[in-house]
Amino acid sequence: MPIARRKTGGGGAPPIRGGGHGGALRAETQASVAKQQAAKPAAFVDPSLLLRVQVDGHIAESDWQRLGLSVVSSDADRTVLLFSSTGDLTEFMDRLSKFDAPPAKPDQKNPNYAGLVGRIDGIGGLAPQDRLGPKIKAEGFTEVEDLQNDVPYVLDIELWEFGTRPQREAKVAEIETFLIAQGGAVYDTYIGPSITVMRVEATGRGLRPLLGVPEIAIIDLPPKPDLEAQPMVALDVGEVPPVLEPADGTPVIGVLDSGVNAHPLLNGLVVGRHIGEGIVDAADVWGHGTSVAGAALFGDLRDAIPAGTLEPVGRLAVAKVVGDNGRFPERRTVPRVMDTAIRTLHADQGCRLFVLSLGDTNANLAQGRVGPWAATLDALARELDVLIVVSAGNRGRPRPFMAATSEELVTVYPNYLLEPENRLAEPAGAANVITVGSVAGGTGLDARHAHDANVRPITHEWGEPSPFTRVGPGAGGVRKPDVVDLGGTAVFDVPSVSLAGAPRLPAAGVITLNHRYSEQFLTAAAGTSFAAPLLIHKAARLLRRMPDASANLLRALLVGAARSPDAFDRRLTAMTAAERVMIGGNGVVDPSRAAYSDDHRVVLYAEDALEMDQFAVYRLPIPPEFRTGGDRTIRVSLAYDPPVRRTRNDYLGTKMDFRLLRGIDEAELFEHFRDRDKALEGAAPAVPEKFKCKLQPGVGRAREQHASDGLRYFQA
Repeated sequence: MPIARRKTGGGGAPPIRGGGHGGALRAETQASVAKQQAAKPAAFVDPSLLLRVQVDGHIAESDWQRLGLSVVSSDADRTVLLFSSTGDLTEFMDRLSKFDAPPAKPDQKNPNYAGLVGRIDGIGGLAPQDRLGPKIKAEGFTEVEDLQNDVPYVLDIELWEFGTRPQREAKVAEIETFLIAQGGAVYDTYIGPSITVMRVEATGRGLRPLLGVPEIAIIDLPPKPDLEAQPMVALDVGEVPPVLEPADGTPVIGVLDSGVNAHPLLNGLVVGRHIGEGIVDAADVWGHGTSVAGAALFGDLRDAIPAGTLEPVGRLAVAKVVGDNGRFPERRTVPRVMDTAIRTLHADQGCRLFVLSLGDTNANLAQGRVGPWAATLDALARELDVLIVVSAGNRGRPRPFMAATSEELVTVYPNYLLEPENRLAEPAGAANVITVGSVAGGTGLDARHAHDANVRPITHEWGEPSPFTRVGPGAGGVRKPDVVDLGGTAVFDVPSVSLAGAPRLPAAGVITLNHRYSEQFLTAAAGTSFAAPLLIHKAARLLRRMPDASANLLRALLVGAARSPDAFDRRLTAMTAAERVMIGGNGVVDPSRAAYSDDHRVVLYAEDALEMDQFAVYRLPIPPEFRTGGDRTIRVSLAYDPPVRRTRNDYLGTKMDFRLLRGIDEAELFEHFRDRDKALEGAAPAVPEKFKCKLQPGVGRAREQHASDGLRYFQA
């Protein structure tokens, strides 16, 4: 039942400042405004401006709004970016002045407006070079002057989340007019609920002035998909068994990739196709999408073929979003490409499951931050009630880690997985999707290497982390990856001092469909790109059993059925529990545990909708058998899909949590959690410790987990 939730208090009292602090902040503000006016191109005559404010303590957004300022970004280091479309700082400057004035009331202890001005440490602005994104900086463009006058660049321009949609549309039009006047071009624009991105081509002469426009958040290189074409490899798999016809009503899986070819094993299984703007035809020339589709429908064919028949878990709807060169369309923004593809397959084919085995490894976002691509997926998952599964990304180019010597390719594993360079690829940090990392299927060696000392395995058992898998955390520090699945491994080839794997070594990868089927029916492939479709395969099995399940329910059941492999824990025994979670998330999903109960285990679930600041109470039936005997465990998985705010430190716009209590009286429970007027009624009564089940991880650590994977357990 929905009950108004008791709110917790904020931080302590604001610091008390001495005289002169307000005046110093006024001077900093005036200097920042002057610099912005000097940097803004003459063609942009609007009075908008941006302030970077360093705060010590919490200042509510509503406090800024009353001063005519909008918060467009906030960071964990207490930096807040404030935008004004009118440039009117009268109210703000007035409060800065009054901070240094004598107290307004005789008994006033703190300076005037201490709750606002007293919590401001400093005020500045953004320098033009601050708007250069991480990818373009990685290419050596660290200063404005590095953009050459007559050299054309294809870049993405992202605007802050300011004002209304018409205001953002007007600013896009103004930027487009400016670029065209400079000889540039605007290829595409995506204006979503909270994201505005333009794909443009312009020379350095035309781009440099835009770095002084307050509404522009960042200018960066477009994303590049994390793909490697898998060359044909000969496999001795025998005769491929026949494919069964899927039952009526089986799920339709949306595959967003490089296309899917008309492989004989897919006859009649592709029910719809979408070709993205700027892409010529539907053929999978790059060779990635067909292999991903095969893993999504059939799982790992190494396991499926010995059964004698192939049973597809559903049907396919294909969106070709990557061109024949392995790149996204040059003249389209990635958010628009994703939005159009997912909406089209959802509307035309009824797709509720999507697999996205693509990633931008060059994003170089700060830990806990995500880009427009991830934010777009989060918004779509929430709006359409669809399950989107993305791969964590692969590390491997130019080398798998920062090894000083070739021997470290083997000896430093698995510690190098925690290196900062190994963070999740964009969009794997998204909160409302399931992100899948990768584990190995063994050593990756076969009979040819029985006596070959020149090939050294990195992994040794099924379930150890793949040497190329990327690690979390995700947006806002939430638990990522959510789960892991089979993605293969790599071995160290001593003579060539390099890594080798699938398709050269079939044992090192997943067996799936070859896009060049006329030359070779099947191929081996490795990477988190193939762990993701194996997870969507399990999700389709679950949806086939529970066709009315929401995306949140699917996420909760899948993650609740995940366990960390024994080999994973053994190999990472020297790491902390938090470090192991960064690599393996909640573990590998057992689909039978997600969909079925048995004599010794029961799966209970509930789906609800709660208003803001409400809570619900669920009573769990506990049979006598659970209260006696050996170890007993209750695992709880919470799934919800909050709205997201990409440029805010609190990326998840809403938070949820849960408690597991035992033996408490209902009236006492409601009295503790209900909303109350503290001034009239006092503080809420505490819940005695004897009623609390000690969850692992505890409440504080659980808040750092995925919004859909608040997985904790109680062991009695």
